[in-house]
Amino acid sequence: MIPQNLLRNPLALTTQKCTLGCPILDRCISGGVPCNSVTELVAESASGKTQLCLQLLLSAQLPASLGGLAASSLYIHSEFPFPSRRLHQLSQSFRSSYSHVLDSAYNPLDFVLVQGVQSADELFDVLLKTDSIVLRRRTQLPVRLIVIDSIAALFRGEFENTPLDLKRRSSLFFKISGKLKALAERFGLAVVVTNQVVDVMEQTQGLNVLRIGNLGSLYSSGRRVCAALGLAWANCVNSRLFLSRNEEIQAEVTGDSVGRLTRRRLHVVFSPHLPESSCEFVISREGVFGIER
Repeated sequence: MIPQNLLRNPLALTTQKCTLGCPILDRCISGGVPCNSVTELVAESASGKTQLCLQLLLSAQLPASLGGLAASSLYIHSEFPFPSRRLHQLSQSFRSSYSHVLDSAYNPLDFVLVQGVQSADELFDVLLKTDSIVLRRRTQLPVRLIVIDSIAALFRGEFENTPLDLKRRSSLFFKISGKLKALAERFGLAVVVTNQVVDVMEQTQGLNVLRIGNLGSLYSSGRRVCAALGLAWANCVNSRLFLSRNEEIQAEVTGDSVGRLTRRRLHVVFSPHLPESSCEFVISREGVFGIER
């Protein structure tokens, strides 16, 4: 064994990845979302994490030659209602963009399985049944992507800040993440979970806002924030990506009116196979796309 081999990460070299649906975004995370791994998207509301997840559900159906997994997806949502209208809109754009590889009768929505959950215990029960779902669909496009949107919504309102509840919450963290990692490794799945953020107040700085990963601090909408669920949950995921949004005031050249421009950015916070990187992106009717500057 030579020193160079110790630095070489097998995940980066050999693991199949699923495209985000945009080559610029893919380059930012070295090719896409990896299989056999749990990737977390952290962001405040209206930053684009659900939009990116919906786009990923469609991108997973592409053949491997186009960066996909040739697979169906399981989308587990804890926030209601399910954004079916936006998914349908994105699916129309997806069919138009890939009409050269998709049959005219192909409906991408047929390969997206949707399940709503309202508690962490219900989520764990669904995950216990996921093995049979994956095995049952092997004759069609197999399920190779699981998206949970969002994990924070299940925990933030259900548990009190008491020793007993905190112990039960941590236990559920490890049961859920353990099951997700076992599914990912057994079936070669890509797993994506979304998480929310909380504001960092000076008087509350402690273990939950310790520096985790590449970025000293996370900022969005001009506020310092940190991922919800604290350090315990951070240890349950393999990679963390952060989506920030900030509004810039722009005055029109020909008048006195003032407009606002929202800038969004994808950051790599930590990952065993990714260096520190970031990429600006926009959200349009057709989907989520990176911007080269």
